[in-house]
Amino acid sequence: MSCDRVGNLLLTKFSTIGASDVAVHIPANVVFWLLKHLPVNQDPQLKAPPAGPVIGEVDWQNPSTPRVQYVNCKELPGMIRMTFALETKPDLTVVLDRGNVELMRQIMAMYAKDLIDLDAQ
Repeated sequence: MSCDRVGNLLLTKFSTIGASDVAVHIPANVVFWLLKHLPVNQDPQLKAPPAGPVIGEVDWQNPSTPRVQYVNCKELPGMIRMTFALETKPDLTVVLDRGNVELMRQIMAMYAKDLIDLDAQ
């Protein structure tokens, strides 16, 4: 993940098994919603996932990277299925194991201070 300079978006890149990486722009309001709803790891033995893909300037400038409108999550045994509704492409569904969910949650929490929560009251 990487935050834009304005604090509106996180560029998120998912590594997939058997396919190329997939990048999406996640707006700050979706990030804050996920932070409120993703479960926090309770397992001290949880192993960290392998390093994710690198995000560079070319990823930020790619005009075909879609923006997320909203996300639907479903908790499954040991994993979470996330379906991102995208503005310009078909929906993207990813299945993250517990280690990847915790890593995603921690990275989003780290960037939360740089994002603008327009829905905060």
